[in-house]
Amino acid sequence: MRSVWQTSRFAIDLRVPQVMGIVNLTPDSFSDGGENVRPEVALRHCERLIGQGAHILDIGGESTRPGSPPVPLELELQRLLPVVHEAVKFGVPVSIDTYKPEVMRVVLDLGIDIVNDVWALRQPGAREAVAAHPSCGVCLMHMHREPRTMQTAPMTGDVVAQVTSFLTQCAEELRAFGVDAARIVLDPGIGFGKTASQNFALLARQAELLAAGYPVLAGWSRKSTLGTVSGIGTASQRVLPSVAAALLAVERGARIVRVHDVAQTVGALAVWQAMHAEETQQQWSELPP
Repeated sequence: MRSVWQTSRFAIDLRVPQVMGIVNLTPDSFSDGGENVRPEVALRHCERLIGQGAHILDIGGESTRPGSPPVPLELELQRLLPVVHEAVKFGVPVSIDTYKPEVMRVVLDLGIDIVNDVWALRQPGAREAVAAHPSCGVCLMHMHREPRTMQTAPMTGDVVAQVTSFLTQCAEELRAFGVDAARIVLDPGIGFGKTASQNFALLARQAELLAAGYPVLAGWSRKSTLGTVSGIGTASQRVLPSVAAALLAVERGARIVRVHDVAQTVGALAVWQAMHAEETQQQWSELPP
């Protein structure tokens, strides 16, 4: 498995888990909609997440919650541009959560590092927009159907095999456009057209996706599946289940976790890393001289 994710300005070290902090600029996101709509508030939120230990910022101007309608191009750019102009100065990789190739080109010209696309670059012109850039990172996510309909008829059959096949094909098609494998990360799309049982199958069998040879990003934060198993109905209150899911994903090989609750996730991962460091030290000490 590669130890570096190549992006526009940063070669991100994947030898340690990377925490991607979520910055939603939308009024209707499922968990924190409306909190960061004003640019000055969003930028303070960016700085707060960095202070809490976020390695990457993921900024989005369109909600992809179940049932959400598409946002016009002009409105998405209106939300994104004032924040992106300043966020690229903060000294950490900046990811933009968008599926529109027009948005990709504009924000890449502004210096962002990663395109995070829930459509896995399937919109016309999206692959070309990424391939035209010499080094930007890209996250390809699996989504069943589209946001307005993805939960009305979730996937059937062996979801792990289907997701792995789909993402592997998307990655190989992107490489055929000249995009180096070191730029590509895969996201199984927890909650995007899957049942709770299917989501946990993707976690339990995450090794099958990793076998494709690309780093995995896990996005479990505050998802309804966690509410289903924990009984916590309010998204903003699913902090502990979210942290637990992030740790389980990392334990099973995910290298990036996309989260709302950065401080709590960073703290939990610090404990996990300390334990593994001691475990490694113990193994070395037991080697024969």
